[in-house]
Amino acid sequence: MDADATEACTIMGRYCDGDVAAFHRLYALLSARIQSYLTGILGDRAAAEDVLQQTFLKVHQSRESYVRGANPIPWIYTIAHRSALDDLRRRKRSRVRLTKDGELHSPPTAGLSGGEQPADALESAGSQEGPDAERLATTLAALENLPEGQRQALLLTKVHGRTHAEAALIMGSTAGAIKLRAHRAYVSLRKVLGVSNAADAADEKETT
Repeated sequence: MDADATEACTIMGRYCDGDVAAFHRLYALLSARIQSYLTGILGDRAAAEDVLQQTFLKVHQSRESYVRGANPIPWIYTIAHRSALDDLRRRKRSRVRLTKDGELHSPPTAGLSGGEQPADALESAGSQEGPDAERLATTLAALENLPEGQRQALLLTKVHGRTHAEAALIMGSTAGAIKLRAHRAYVSLRKVLGVSNAADAADEKETT
């Protein structure tokens, strides 16, 4: 285990033994990175904050199922991941609503992982100018167009530093499938950004 995993394991053990202060330490250790991951999935910081609270409530409720001595970080990420998917399903069900005039609301713009993009984020992106802003817009558009599984695999492994095995546990898949999804997502982004090369083609052949 790395240092964070070792610390989280120790804290989780104390928490399971009834040390309330250990829960606050666990939250301080992991909440920022998990919220960042949730924001990537949901595309909405406020929704991510809500799901973060739900996640740690579920951690509290499920602490008896934690396997003592195991790294709790992938376990908590799994709870967060499933909670985020539940939130996305709820939002999809409530998305189609009629106005008072009987007209449909304008469809929401998708965020990085298919969630609704906040209006302030769109305004901020629109106010940027120059080649950097254009490249960012291209990258965001490419991320939006990735298949959901590829996007989540890329976020977990390339952005949040989870191993393929940890990402597989979180997503309910296999390490091989996660490696393939993340690689294909990475290659797709490089091609869209015009930085693909022979190494990508070789890697693509190796992973298929």
